[in-house]
Formats: sequence, structure tokens, C-alpha cells
Amino acid sequence: MAGHSKWANIRFRKERADAKKGKVFTRLIREITVAAREGGGDPAANPRLRLAIDKAFENNMPKENVERAIKRGTGQLEGAEYEEVRYEGYGIGGAAVMVDCLTDNRTRTVADVRHTFTKHGGNLGTDGCVAFLFKHCGQLVFAPGTDENRLMEAALEAGAEDVIGHDDGSFEVITSVADFEAVKRRIEAAGLKPEVAEITMRPTTEVELKGEDAVKMRRLLDALEALDDVQEVYTTAVMNE
Repeated sequence: MAGHSKWANIRFRKERADAKKGKVFTRLIREITVAAREGGGDPAANPRLRLAIDKAFENNMPKENVERAIKRGTGQLEGAEYEEVRYEGYGIGGAAVMVDCLTDNRTRTVADVRHTFTKHGGNLGTDGCVAFLFKHCGQLVFAPGTDENRLMEAALEAGAEDVIGHDDGSFEVITSVADFEAVKRRIEAAGLKPEVAEITMRPTTEVELKGEDAVKMRRLLDALEALDDVQEVYTTAVMNE
């Protein structure tokens, strides 16, 4: 077993995301558009697009919105040209922070990100300064009370890299990016539904923050996530308030 309060942190992140549904739609539309531009408009042949569409439908996005985003990506409809850019830096207590953006104006985006870091007690770093502290992988998180034996059997048979149990009773299944969808389908077929299922940058080390430090770190993360061009924010911080 490992971790401090993994489930509390996962739930907090989900609740925070659920409270920003309008922003979620904007992010998903951008992701679908870029995924279609980069890999084509057929989700059967484009795993990134398929995952983005699945997330869109999980968030109750209308089918017409999804179809328009795909058409913008494939050039059938006009729209802004977004590019992917990642910023790295440090938050409270030296915790690492990575910020993934989709932007049509790189100058505006970096200025917004730098200002937000500075305003909330962090520092924007150089490219690669914290990337080595994260692993690009598939992650499925299961609530406390999940049948460990059943989950372990289904996950390992499906080709998962690891199953991690945490002190709070929750479980994580870690997969390669390539195997993520197959593992997810196999586990769900076994009757086990993840609370979170995503391709992510998972921290390989954690910095535990408490009290006022935890509050300040949440403010920094919230402020970064509120920026229009930000898609995802990852951190090594674990906040125990």
C-alpha cells in the first residue's frame, strides 16, 4: 500500500472540474479539434481523438458540438489554429507543476502563465526543469471498497503495468499509453468502473503540503486552471489540509 490521501485528492480534483463545466466544454472542443488535425477525423484510427470524444460524451456534450470540432480539425470548417505548448515551473514548497496549453497566441499564453505563477508564490521554470518527475501513462483510479483481487486479476490479464493500493483504500491501475484503452475495456467488462480514466502525466514523486502551504498551492493550481488557454495542470504536490 502507498500514498497519503490519494482518494481525497482525486475527489477534490473531480469536484473542482465538475464546477467548471463551461470551461470543460471549451477544453474538450480544442482537444478534439487538435486531435482530428493531427491524426485525422476517424476515431477508429485515431486513439487520441477517440479518447477526447469519449470524455466529451461523458460530460454530456451534444453530438453536434463534437462533429463541428472534428470538422474544424480536418479543415472542413474554419476555426482558430491551435498549437500545443507546455510550461514547467515550481509551486509552494518547491512542488513541481506542469501546464499543458492549446493556444492560438503563444506570447499571450506564456505571459498569462508567468503572471499567475508569480502572483501566487510560484516560479515559471525552463523547459525540462520538472518533466523528469512525471511519467506519461494511462491511469485508472478506483474508489475505496473496490474488490482488490478482482481488479488485480482483470488488470494484469489485460496487460496493465501496475496496480497500486493506497492507504485510504483506493486503487490505481497504471498502463502504457498504447495499452490504455484495451486495459480500460477489459476491466470494465469485469464489472469494475473507474472513477477516473485518463492519459496523464503521473508524478513519480510527491511533495506533501499541509495547512497554509496547501491552501496557497490550491490557489495557484486553481488560478492556472482558470486561464483560457490551459488544458491540464499536473503537480507533484499532495495537499493535506
